[in-house]
Amino acid sequence: MAVDKLLVVLFTLTVVTGGTLAGAQVVHHVVSGDHASDISTDVGSWSSGRNFRVGDSLLFKYLPPQEMIVELASMEEYYSCDLTNPIKMYTDQVPLEKEGIRYFASASYEKCKNGVKLPVQVKPREVTAYGPSPSSATQLNRLLALTLIGLFVYVFYFI
Repeated sequence: MAVDKLLVVLFTLTVVTGGTLAGAQVVHHVVSGDHASDISTDVGSWSSGRNFRVGDSLLFKYLPPQEMIVELASMEEYYSCDLTNPIKMYTDQVPLEKEGIRYFASASYEKCKNGVKLPVQVKPREVTAYGPSPSSATQLNRLLALTLIGLFVYVFYFI
């Protein structure tokens, strides 16, 4: 009987939360995809047609461990490979924490000039129309899910 109650609680938890306890689904984009070992590939063309959202990340798996990725402040710095004043430096994973156009390039001038650079249009997370802001919606969903979990546990184990 206790196993049946536990299965009902777990099933209900899965249906009710729909993944909200873990937060919004994020995507880890592996830069260059199948060409991960070919750094001569124009990674800028790799990004066309992809959707990047706040919370996603870019994974530069083809770079040697000692090599860095830089984030550049402007389109001019991106096109000229002006690496003298980067906003931030990364190793292999770049979190996409804010929306807008962001410019990334290899910290090596030669590799940047050979196409190892990437402009990324980061869009906000999608939310339903007329809903609250994403952060409020996520907090409300988590609170609702935790409340329902507590209610189910109470009903099934104490009543």
